[in-house]
Amino acid sequence: MKTFLRFLQMLALGGWIGAIVYFAAVVTVGAFAVLANRDIAGAIVGYTIGGLHDFGIAAAVIYLLAAVLLRRSLKVLVTAAAIGVELMLLATLVSQEIVIPRMNVLRAQMGSVATTAATNPLRAQFDRLHGVSVDFEVAILLIGLVALFLTVRQIASTKPARVAAPAEKVRLS
Repeated sequence: MKTFLRFLQMLALGGWIGAIVYFAAVVTVGAFAVLANRDIAGAIVGYTIGGLHDFGIAAAVIYLLAAVLLRRSLKVLVTAAAIGVELMLLATLVSQEIVIPRMNVLRAQMGSVATTAATNPLRAQFDRLHGVSVDFEVAILLIGLVALFLTVRQIASTKPARVAAPAEKVRLS
């Protein structure tokens, strides 16, 4: 059971980090490179970041639940790795529930982000929130890498239970 719970921790955290890297390196770059309309590219990126956040929330819950079950104590939630995952979860929730909805309202008010002048107050506010959103994702990624390292280190430092060697049979000649 311990091996399975550790596997779940690694899968959840590694998958979340991998999804962030894929989102940043492939989805966002690809959407803006392939699509001629920047507003449509932005809509695709906006849609996929929602999925990324949902994945991250599920991954955080899985990781933290596995950690509690492994230690059989809620005290594990104040270890460095768990605090890192909790911070990742908090940043994801703030981005998903506060920053992105505000960006969506501004996008709707502008009609088109691409054709709105950078000097327009709505566009300036949108650009600022976009920067905040990017900063959140970078922070989530960096904290995730540290939490992953700490998790691996913790697993590596856990000594496996010793199995007693079978007693040798004594031969009487």
